[in-house]
Amino acid sequence: MTTSSAARVLRTAVIGSGYLGRFHAQKYSALATSRLVAVADVAPAAGAALAGELGVVAYTDYRELLGLVDAVSIVTPTPTHFEIAKTFLEAGVHVLVEKPMTVTVDDAAVLVRIARQANKVLQVGHLERFNAAVQALQPILKVPRFIESARLAPFKHRGTDVDVVLDLMIHDIDLILSIVRSKVVAVDAIGSSVFSSETDIVNARIRFANGCVANATASRVSLKTERKLRLFQDDAYLSVDLQQKILTVIRKQGVGADGMPQVAIEENNYDQGDALNAEIESFLHAALTGTRPEVTGEDGLLALRTAVIIKEQIQNNLTARCAE
Repeated sequence: MTTSSAARVLRTAVIGSGYLGRFHAQKYSALATSRLVAVADVAPAAGAALAGELGVVAYTDYRELLGLVDAVSIVTPTPTHFEIAKTFLEAGVHVLVEKPMTVTVDDAAVLVRIARQANKVLQVGHLERFNAAVQALQPILKVPRFIESARLAPFKHRGTDVDVVLDLMIHDIDLILSIVRSKVVAVDAIGSSVFSSETDIVNARIRFANGCVANATASRVSLKTERKLRLFQDDAYLSVDLQQKILTVIRKQGVGADGMPQVAIEENNYDQGDALNAEIESFLHAALTGTRPEVTGEDGLLALRTAVIIKEQIQNNLTARCAE
């Protein structure tokens, strides 16, 4: 890598100054291993407002940053991710790109190849990997037999440039894939549009080569917000409240005098913490040291490939219903 780990500070920028981009820029501005130099946004007023808040330069064309930065976050609408990430990676800049990394699997594969050839970090913004409850889960995970995830949210116009699979479910797809670590062998999915022109509610059943089955539901037309993950393995039932940061572990502890199984229930609450800050710290550390990022481009590609299979299954089922 061209960046020396001895330098300890990277020149950084954020592409996109919207809701999430603003948070990215604030984190970069505060971290000791980062010197935020600019933000870029096609909307001049939005970029200038954020740049003024943080005391940096605003650009409307991200290409003007080439040669000025070592690492960037790309926090723009998904259809723009590919061209922006490709431009920076080819210029030798480390890239953290928000999920989903691209719209198509082919584009994601191209980014992975370019990052590998350029020997640059390509990290994908699957934020739940940095959730305190998820990290506490890791030491007690074995081989889950069944996983159930639910990610429900009220409708918001933000994010509707893609369907609910790429908007919300992809978080859980990445988590499930990172936990099971086995090849996907079958997918069945159904979905429906409710408020937008894209699919707004989806259920997918994913079967893995090692026998594990995952049932995932995502909705952006719910009355409440819920983010939960439940896992069943040979020695325990594990429940993770991703929103409240609660991990519950239920294990069998022998049989009582009445013949009924006795259980031990352990519940731990974790600080809300700052998952985005941890994600960006991890990205900068990987860029400075040349180590593997927590969520690689390959991880993002695998999650996207699975999401696309789910989308295709939804379309196939819809076509079949229409033909009846």
